Amino acid sequence: MTSTSSPPIVLVSGDEELLATRAVAQAIEAARATDPGADVREYEAGALTPGEVAEMLSPSLFGGRRLLVVRNGQDAKKDLVTALLAYAKSPDPDVTLVVTHLGGAKGKAFADGLRAAGAAVVPAAKLKGQRERVSFVRDEIRRNGGKCTDDAAEALLAAVGNDLRELAAACSQLIADTDGRIGVDTVARYYRGRAEVSGFTVADAAMVGDVPGALEALRWALHVGVDPVPIADALADGVRTVARVASAGRGNAYQLASSLGMPAWKIERAQRQGRGWSPEGLVDAMRAAADCNAEVKGGSDDRGYALERAIFAVAAARQGAGQRGSATR
Repeated sequence: MTSTSSPPIVLVSGDEELLATRAVAQAIEAARATDPGADVREYEAGALTPGEVAEMLSPSLFGGRRLLVVRNGQDAKKDLVTALLAYAKSPDPDVTLVVTHLGGAKGKAFADGLRAAGAAVVPAAKLKGQRERVSFVRDEIRRNGGKCTDDAAEALLAAVGNDLRELAAACSQLIADTDGRIGVDTVARYYRGRAEVSGFTVADAAMVGDVPGALEALRWALHVGVDPVPIADALADGVRTVARVASAGRGNAYQLASSLGMPAWKIERAQRQGRGWSPEGLVDAMRAAADCNAEVKGGSDDRGYALERAIFAVAAARQGAGQRGSATR
């Protein structure tokens, strides 16, 4: 049985595990939709031999659909790469070959060769920015049959974090527990407990000079198992956001939203937090946040202490800003 809907060669390119896993699962589902008895085999590229590939890809006496998944294609040895690229030039229409590849420099020639042979490329790279993560949440809600605003997606990211598996599970749960229309109030109702101990709570307190509140939130977050990395990211994001909004000048949050690429509620919050800050103070705070990120992500022996120091440094930058302002008046 021949399928016209499934491409014979699929390259899943990227290092985001959830997206890569989904792409492989979709290829398997498509093969079994065509032939419920499809022969599916999965291998690690580093342990696969050309002989095994030849056996799997050779014409079958019994017919039927076959699917070969080769994971971590960047680890494939030279003889395997040669065999697979030769096959890719004239693939069997009853066979689907799926290769996952992390997308880096290692094994790049293999990935490029599959592209050149006409492979269907499924991107699975890690999401790099907040906008991409917001789009992921909105798409995930839509995929489950619901609707979600940008503000609600931002709120869910603040409550759950950036791990795509956790975000996907949260989206699925929200859809299951609601009528599918997800707003900020929905997220607050279901994730208030987690949001209260997120890195954004720490950052919000630090940015307004509430050192006791920031330290209490930090210690509680670490106590309940919040990873230090997203806390450091939230602190850096808080400083950057206030700096960006401050540099845009005064204006209506809804008017600034388009030019800054931020939701209006986030701009309003940054405008409130920015009172009492000077440009020099924000520069000092950005330096402190960058140092904290380097320590937390660079394997500091005490990442909690690095975060505490950053809170004090941000507060000192804000206080210094006020003192400089007084001196210039």
